[in-house]
Amino acid sequence: MTTQNLLVELFVEELPPKALNKLGVAFSGVLAEQLKAQGLAAADAVVTAFASPRRLAAHVTGVLAQAADKAVQQKLMPVAVGLDAAGNATPALLKKLQALGADVSDPAAAVAALKRAPDGKAEALFYDSLLQGASLQAGLQKALEEALAKLPIPKVMQYQLETDCELPGWSSVHFVRPAHSLIALHGATVVPIKALGLTAGNKTQGHRFEAKVSPVVLAHADQYDEVLKRDGAVIAGFAERRAEIVRQLNAAAAQVSGGARPIEDEDLLDEVTALVERPNVLNCQFETEFLGVPQECLILTMKANQKYFPLIDASGKLTNRFLVVSNISPDDASLVIGGNERVVRPRLADAKFFFDQDRKKTLESRVEGLSKVVYHNKLGTQGERMVRVCAIAKAIGQQVGGDALAAQAEQAARLAKTDLLTDMVGEFPELQGIMGGYYARHDGLSQEVAEAIEDHYKPRFAGDDLPRNHVGLVVALADKLETLVGMFGIGNVPTGDKDPFALRRHALGVVRMLVEKDVALGLPELLALSTPVFGDKISGGADALIDFIYDRLSGSLREQGFSAQEVDAVMALRPARLGQVNPFLSAVRAFAALPESPALAAANKRIGNILKKAGEVDAHVNPALLQEDAEKGLYTAMQKLLPESEAQFKAGDYTASLQTLAALRAPVDAFFDDVMVNAEEMDLRLNRQGLLKSLHVAMNRVADLSRLAT
Repeated sequence: MTTQNLLVELFVEELPPKALNKLGVAFSGVLAEQLKAQGLAAADAVVTAFASPRRLAAHVTGVLAQAADKAVQQKLMPVAVGLDAAGNATPALLKKLQALGADVSDPAAAVAALKRAPDGKAEALFYDSLLQGASLQAGLQKALEEALAKLPIPKVMQYQLETDCELPGWSSVHFVRPAHSLIALHGATVVPIKALGLTAGNKTQGHRFEAKVSPVVLAHADQYDEVLKRDGAVIAGFAERRAEIVRQLNAAAAQVSGGARPIEDEDLLDEVTALVERPNVLNCQFETEFLGVPQECLILTMKANQKYFPLIDASGKLTNRFLVVSNISPDDASLVIGGNERVVRPRLADAKFFFDQDRKKTLESRVEGLSKVVYHNKLGTQGERMVRVCAIAKAIGQQVGGDALAAQAEQAARLAKTDLLTDMVGEFPELQGIMGGYYARHDGLSQEVAEAIEDHYKPRFAGDDLPRNHVGLVVALADKLETLVGMFGIGNVPTGDKDPFALRRHALGVVRMLVEKDVALGLPELLALSTPVFGDKISGGADALIDFIYDRLSGSLREQGFSAQEVDAVMALRPARLGQVNPFLSAVRAFAALPESPALAAANKRIGNILKKAGEVDAHVNPALLQEDAEKGLYTAMQKLLPESEAQFKAGDYTASLQTLAALRAPVDAFFDDVMVNAEEMDLRLNRQGLLKSLHVAMNRVADLSRLAT
């Protein structure tokens, strides 16, 4: 059968920019899947998605006008129900066949055309028929309806359309934005499908102001992007438009002296791509006096409020130049440039005003105000929370760095949340912590404390930097531990995909700091330091919290490439000091690669089962009670190898510690071949169990090696 390429476009009013790319991919993906499912498009058909601010479109290659007929076999009923004793059709069978459209004028012939086949314990009748393939119009109608229904739209709007009939009236339409036209072209032929009160044609609209013609008429499905670009002044492809913006941004930045470059922000780039149909990047500037304001404030206001691209110099400092991605390309762009420069000036002036006003009060003077800010109805105010974080930070600082670190950590924790009361953070909540660092330096606080205030939210997200100094690390740990202990203590535990207090992120932050900074405190010890500060505000939750944190650690390790067996082996022992986890995993991986590993892992599992059944076993061996050569040989080997392995473990050479134990394979195998552990004589049994207990303890310092057994 001959095929033609298919184009479908839905032209609407401006779509939500942050969702545009996702909408375009979903629209084309579901449409193509449905066409393939109906046999109208091949499995390897090429699907191209288009998405611009006012349109969603899909181009699908090799689409049939009529799908091929399909042979279908349907189960009718058991033979005992469909045929009588003489083998003739029963009324139930004839009625079923008639419902399926079969010819029952000759019942005997109808029965002869059926197939009999086993169906479980009985035999059933089956009817073979030819299902007519879907026409493109019917199949595309179904595919389009499915594509529109499955668009990831969080909220639809309702609007009215005048009914297209003899009686005047209005009909309600529900969609993300009002739709104005629909195109469906199979090659050069219009497919007259309907959707959202529209009937498909071959006309669309181009750029609001710069299209050469209106409407833009498409003669063929394969001319879509070319004709829209030529006649409609629209780059229809999201990726193509995005690449063009990047090219123009870099070219415009190159015109600025000093090696300037546009700030990197993928989300901003996606959003701007979704706002323009034909980008035109323009170079703008603002007064240098605003550069006295922290650059984070200026960058944020330009990006968030105006969708501008600030330019930074080779050293990473903000310049007074910025780039605008305009949706129009006038011959004289001076008015557009001047307009954008006038618009940004009040925004920057506001930021300067907030910064100047905030510095008139010290952070210390704002501490009292925290008691007026509610944190949680069961956990009190931000002031009460600050006191708890201070106590936890002081305790951790004392343990890992003595009096000096404890004092600095307590001071930083006391002031860390005060910037929440500043005008700048009130306007831009994203700057919390960052502004606290600036104001701390202005107040004359030490660099360590200022950096700690700035960094105490870190890591904010996956891949974020950790706090830069010891004070910041202690305060960040204290802040996250207070949140975790408090929320678990009042029963606010994440469920499913719901985690309103970001406890998973807090737990991963704690894990990263303990692992990557190798903090010399165990996780249970840290939780023990954090719990008493709540008094009677919380009850329980400690066991669930420690399980929660270890689960986050296990998941993180698997994402880093460690196998489930390796992770399970190490995490089964619940290592208290998380900084040891990665060295443990490396040691387990090296051990698992040894030829002795499978046998020793299996033996370790067997030993564990024996000891579990035996109950409490003392790891003590009386050499005088060793009778068999195999148990004597194992004991001798253990006397030589276990002290060596233990010394290596204490020295932190976990890989060598496990590899030393690999030499025990032969004596362990001989022991299980020749020795009856549960001997009838109680003293022999206890002695042999004690021997195995000593071996089990030595083998499982790094990990539960039985988890490596297949």
